[in-house]
Formats: sequence, C-alpha cells, structure tokens
Amino acid sequence: MEISATGRLEVRITAADVGKRVSVRRLDDPATEGEKFTDTVGVLASWDDGVLLITRKSGETVHIPEASLVAGKVVPPAPARRRGPAASYEELAHVSARAWRPVESERLGEWELRAASGFTRRANSVLPLGDPGLPLPAALDAVRRWYADRGLPAYVQTATGAEGTQELLCAELERLGWTREVSAELWIGALAPVADRDEGAGVVLSREADDAWLTRYQRKGVSEVALKVLGGGSPRAGEAGSGGGPSVWFATVPAEGGGAPAAIGRCVVDGRWAGFAAVEVDPALRRQGLATRVMAALARRALDEGASAAWLQVEADNAAARGLYAGMGFAAHHAYHHYRSV
Repeated sequence: MEISATGRLEVRITAADVGKRVSVRRLDDPATEGEKFTDTVGVLASWDDGVLLITRKSGETVHIPEASLVAGKVVPPAPARRRGPAASYEELAHVSARAWRPVESERLGEWELRAASGFTRRANSVLPLGDPGLPLPAALDAVRRWYADRGLPAYVQTATGAEGTQELLCAELERLGWTREVSAELWIGALAPVADRDEGAGVVLSREADDAWLTRYQRKGVSEVALKVLGGGSPRAGEAGSGGGPSVWFATVPAEGGGAPAAIGRCVVDGRWAGFAAVEVDPALRRQGLATRVMAALARRALDEGASAAWLQVEADNAAARGLYAGMGFAAHHAYHHYRSV
C-alpha cells in the first residue's frame, strides 16, 4: 500500500480514478477492538454517495464505505502471462463467439444480439464488444425487447480479469438490477504440447456430430437448432483454411462392444486458434486417459490446419477438468459471466 514519507498509510485515489485498476485497504469494523484490515484489488467501477464499488478479477463486486479506507493507490494492469500464447480479450471474444455460432444474430451498434432457440446461454446472449450506439439503459431496453420477441430471457455476456474486459459494465448491470447467473473461465495454452501428450490412437474424427457422438453428449434431446450451433457452419472435408470460416471437428472413441462412445470431443480451428469443447468421458471409464487421447487427436488435426494456440472454457468448480487442463499447459486468461434481466 502507499506509505508517506512519515511512514503513514495514505489514500491516493479519488473519484477521478473510476475505470482504473486500484488496490485499497480498509478497516473491517472501526467499532471492534484491534485493527482488522482487508485488502481489495480490482477495477474501481464507481465512487458515489461515499461508497466505492470495486470489481475483482473474478467478477465479484465489492462495496467499500469511503470512511473505512485507510490506504489506496492506482496500480498497473495485471502483468502479462509468462507462458503460452499472447492474446487480447477482444481477440479471444471474437474467436470463441465464432466457435459457437447462433442461428440468428443482429447488431445493436457494436453489440451483437445472438439467439438459438435457447440452446446454451452463449448462443442466446448479447456480446457487448464496444458501443451499442445508445445510452446504456436504452440499449438494455432494446435488448429486452429483442429477446422477448423470440420468447427468450435477456442475457448479456461480460468478462473480467484481463486488459480490455468489462468490469465497469458488470457494475452497471448490477446497479440496474441484472443478476449474474453463471461464471466460468476461458483458459489458453500452446497447442503442440496438447498433441504431444498422447498418440490419439483409436480416435475417430468426423465433420459431423453423428448419432453415436450425440448419445454421449451431456445435453440430451438435441434439436435441429442445437445441431446447427454444434456444426458451426463447418467447411466440407478438404476445405479447411479456404476462407469459408472456422473448421469444426468431432472426435469419438468407440466403446468396446458398441453402445454410447467411451469418449467424445469437439474442436474448432479458426486461424491460429483451436478451441476445445464437449470433452466428455463415460463415467465408468474416467481417469484412464481418454480425455487426453481425444484432445491430442483433435490437436494434431488442428496443427495440420495451421493452428498453434488453444483455448477452452472451464467451470470454476470443475476441479478434475482444471487439473487436467493445467497439466496440459493451459492457464486462465479471463473470467466470463452471464447477466440476466430480472
């Protein structure tokens, strides 16, 4: 924290620092005996009526009474990743959006409104990259109407924790009564080490999610709309890299004796990026390296198509997946959240 020449802690931030990354120390409860302090680092989202709102990397918004501050300073942006590929939030937001395409979309200024009959929040939420061309309350009203016309709840997808993410928008959505329902993380890593983890023997790759693949997919009752989202407008075999859009591959490890596959996975190759999703293993066959085998086979295909970096999304409470991906060299780039209109 900031310490003056006399050795005292100082508050060196003001309301003019809204939008900057700050570090503050506050006294938990001035009425209790003994001094107990809490430190908070994040983006200063607002400073109104004697209360600071700071949005942490995780997306959590912390309310801090101005009177409880004992120290504070502006701090530089979070340091760049020391391993794996370099990437901006905007680049990853575009790549991940192209990997999970909606059936219908419309522009609101620089925002993209996306719909796919309710199949996943990612395909049925606003991607707010830039200026909607309207004051925020009016833009959100337009969002509500657009989704209501389609019989869908209104969601806005935001991100926190990296340079260029949307801590200020998160705080405004919460102030306007939107509720954060889901948070997860986007992880990135180098692609070649994933391919080197296993030979990928016994993995069948296909351009389409066939009936066998769908029997293992965790989302049951997949509709025609869902199949369109999963397919992502993949080019036909032999057309990868032709400029026709991202290249989609499905991986299957057939089960011995038939039935639902032992494991499946999906990969979308888009320029230098390969995005992994739907990596699922028969619960009776877990911890036998099947997920690694599936990802290795998909990674080899992605390398053949010119990709060099990889990304995936993982839930914060999925310890097994996080351990697997960390072992492959992945690390968190940013957190993302879905806010729902109430």
